[in-house]
Amino acid sequence: MAERDTTRYELRDGNKVVYVGITNNPDRRAQEHTADKDFTRMVTVGPKVSRATAERWEEQRIDTYKQNHHGERPKYNQNDTGK
Repeated sequence: MAERDTTRYELRDGNKVVYVGITNNPDRRAQEHTADKDFTRMVTVGPKVSRATAERWEEQRIDTYKQNHHGERPKYNQNDTGK
């Protein structure tokens, strides 16, 4: 069974999702984001999961966001490939 070591998260500006991501080190990742992104909070989504599960979630979450926002990706996911 794959190790459950990956955190799924969203960066929000107020209630608006501005980034969807995954990491195995949330504290470090929050510090990295603070340097180059404007957001008011980092929200953890569910318990830790395997990397493969987290990658599927990230792709699905971005797709859902696009469906609800006229095909647009979250503000800071613009240059990502979805993984």
